[in-house]
Amino acid sequence: MKNAEVKFKKIAIEAARLGDSKHAENIVIYEPSKSSTLADYVVLMTADSVPQLEAVEEAVNRAFKEQGLYVLYREGGDSRAWKVLDYGGVLVHIFETGAREFYSMDALFASFRQIPWREAAVPRKTEVKKAAPAARPKSKPAAKKKAKPATRKKPAKSARGKTKPTKKTNRKK
Repeated sequence: MKNAEVKFKKIAIEAARLGDSKHAENIVIYEPSKSSTLADYVVLMTADSVPQLEAVEEAVNRAFKEQGLYVLYREGGDSRAWKVLDYGGVLVHIFETGAREFYSMDALFASFRQIPWREAAVPRKTEVKKAAPAARPKSKPAAKKKAKPATRKKPAKSARGKTKPTKKTNRKK
């Protein structure tokens, strides 16, 4: 396998994973490189709605841009059913469900080899959790003091023995 083919295969797999991260469905990678000069790899994926289709396209574009890989050609900019992103040796087709069925692109690529793109699930070791130490019985909570009813403060007396007016009363001048 040539270096360019390895690079394009990684791009195709990454595009499939990015589509999967945005919940695209029925993701398939075909390898038509043996009989087609159009592309080494073709990625087909389906979105359930127009916003999802646009989200998948944006996720693929953004991730590849961050890696310094720019789309060479984009088709379907105004389309609400099908978008194609050309990355040189990789074509990424993002379909709305009805468009994928209508154009039957899978039938077109059926004779080509499919590339597995999902990572094999690695069995994880299950840890045996240690039992928590036995809880000690809690002592009885301290008895709560009963709240005393609010008492009304007596107004303070002045030096002459007269009661000072409170803020609420108006004094006459």
